[in-house]
Order: sequence, then structure tokens, then C-alpha cells
Amino acid sequence: MMALRARNTLLAALIPLALAACAKAESEPAQEATANAVEDRPQLGLMTSLPLYWPLSADFGVFARGEAETPWQRALIERQYEIVPLDTLSPIQGLSPDDPETDPLAGLDRLAIVQPRGLAPSDNVALDEWVRGGGHLLLVLDPILSGHYETAIGDPRRPVDTALIPPVLERWGLSMRFDADQPDQAEVAVPYSTSPYAVFGAGELTTGAGSTCRIMAQGVMARCDVGQGTVTVVSDAGMFEHELQTDAKAAHPLSDLMRYAFD
Repeated sequence: MMALRARNTLLAALIPLALAACAKAESEPAQEATANAVEDRPQLGLMTSLPLYWPLSADFGVFARGEAETPWQRALIERQYEIVPLDTLSPIQGLSPDDPETDPLAGLDRLAIVQPRGLAPSDNVALDEWVRGGGHLLLVLDPILSGHYETAIGDPRRPVDTALIPPVLERWGLSMRFDADQPDQAEVAVPYSTSPYAVFGAGELTTGAGSTCRIMAQGVMARCDVGQGTVTVVSDAGMFEHELQTDAKAAHPLSDLMRYAFD
């Protein structure tokens, strides 16, 4: 009887261990598949003055501890792409004369520039060369942001309220103007969705002589073939500012735009 009890006690102790081992074995392929899926995401360079990557209100200590809340825009984009934050587009000099330059665009096929603080002349040159070499660019320039930001005007953290039009836009055969008398909000049909998209005080894109760009969505969007690459320009940043409510089965307009620009 004592032997039987000892055997049963041993079995009772081993069964949970065996079940845990089975659960671990079953979960490992799923974890490995998830890790592989994350690793398989293509990289996306991101330059922006909007709080898309880090929240606007978090301080440096929160960043350093890795405790900053992830903005919804970043979470949405990172379902499709691995974000590479950029603050310059032109080559960066090494720390010493013998150090080689660092090209921030090297290895990137996709780049999103959303309401930038302004591109230096060298950035315009680097961007044009990168696109012509086969890069795919999403350029979002809003003449007047519609989002609410708590930082005061002049605060370096505050997004650029009015888009600074880079000269390279004209080189690609595009220009943008703003009609101050237009309605505050309107809906336009976009080429990547069956549903109209709400815009808030958007600019109007037009083409010049010899342009290869196609104007769409009542002038809110343009698509250009530049060398071996493509440029998708949007004159409204509303979808990057407002977390729109969508049908559970429908993709967010921001995800649709990314696919249209890059896939």
C-alpha cells in the first residue's frame, strides 16, 4: 500500500510538469512564428513633426525608462512596417575626418515624410536622388493642421502648424495652394478605398508643364512616377491626427494609404 501511495504521489507531481512541457512545446512554434512575422516587416523611414512615434507630453525620463505610451499611429503603422525614425535625409559626416559618412536613407525602400519641420537644401537633393533611384515616398503636407496640441506656439515640441513646401516638389512637377474660403471639413473619394475620406482644410495640388503626376481626390492627392521610384503626395494630415472610428472589419484609412503608397 505504501509503495502504491508513493507511486501515485510521484505521478501527481509529474503530471503538471508534463502538461507544462506540452504547453511550452505547443507555444514555442507560435512564439517563433510571431517573432518571425515581426522580423519580416519591411522597414519604413519616418520623418515628422507630429507626435506619431513618441507622445507629445512625455518627458525625457519617461523615454529613458521605456515607459512612454505608444501613440495609436505608431501602433497602427508597426503592424505593417518596422519604423526607422529620421531627423535628416542627407549624409551625416563622421565624428572624425577619417570616419565615413552615414547615409540615413541607405537600405530603405520606403519613406514617409509627414508635416516635416523643413528640409535643408541637402535634404532636397538627397530625397530626389533616393526617389529616382527606386525609392517609394509618401509625402504629407498640410497647409493648416486640424489637431489640437497642448504645447504653446514656439515650443520646439509643437508640430509645424503650416506645411513648409520643399522645393523638390516643384522639381517633380507639382505645386500646392490653399483656399482659405473652403469648408472646414469635406469628404473626398480616394483611389485606395471604396469609402470617402474626411479632410480638414486641405491644400489643392496641381501639376505643371511636363509633369508625370496624376491628380486625384479633388486635388488632395497626387501620384508621381519619378525616375525608378514613386511619390504619393497628400495635402491633408487629418488621418495622422484623428483616430477615426472604422468598422471592425474595415482597415483604418491610414493603413490603406500606406499600402497604396508602398505595396
